Amino acid sequence: MTAEQPVLPAAYPEPLWTQAASLLRTRIADGELRPGARLPPERDLCQQLAISRVTLRKALSALVDEGVLRSAHGRGWYVTSPERGDWPNTLESFSETARRMGLAPTSTVLRAVAAPASFDEAEAFQIAPGTPLFRLDRVRLLDGVPIAVDESVLPTDVAEDFGRLDFTTASLYEIVSGRGFQLAQADTTIEARPATAAVAEHLDVPEATPILQMRQVVRDRSGRPLLSSTIRYAGDRYRLRTSFTRNAGTEQT
Repeated sequence: MTAEQPVLPAAYPEPLWTQAASLLRTRIADGELRPGARLPPERDLCQQLAISRVTLRKALSALVDEGVLRSAHGRGWYVTSPERGDWPNTLESFSETARRMGLAPTSTVLRAVAAPASFDEAEAFQIAPGTPLFRLDRVRLLDGVPIAVDESVLPTDVAEDFGRLDFTTASLYEIVSGRGFQLAQADTTIEARPATAAVAEHLDVPEATPILQMRQVVRDRSGRPLLSSTIRYAGDRYRLRTSFTRNAGTEQT
């Protein structure tokens, strides 16, 4: 949006805040403001549209109610990401899911190093505490929009030479499977947690915003743990659908 663009006509029958909301909605629909983008500062928007801050905030709040915008306290107003659909019930990697949905998966690598296993990790992998494990921490993005912070841990024999790989575009599942390891089954726990300062910064959400935290241990067909991950999803950008079947013989007469 530039200063040369026309201001809202005060004589138009609709209230100015309605006109402002409509104009912003159109610019988002036209792709001028893309999903995840931050709007210009309120002062700039007021000058561009020749309206008061009270009028602007009424328009912005209306768009938040519609799900078009979201407010990040102290950081501004952002265009929301479109619904990404449902994640599958089958064991599928982030990259596989993204491609199936026609989206481009990428990652920002935060850490890719070997480090000693903690007591909890040693128990999960059935190894001695202090045994080296490979740690891969990434911000996962879909079409450039941050969706999750993924912290994965693998045994070093599974992750041999992983420190040399480029995980900005590579799929962890595909690499592990390509080396002959079968990712057959996963034990998963999902819960709501407040975003820490670091996670909030990576996901571009306010600190303490509710996020979905998924802890998962992936095993091969023999039951050996091959991968442990903690993935923290932005709550408004992730949805998990599942189904339940009632066992036969449980009906009461």
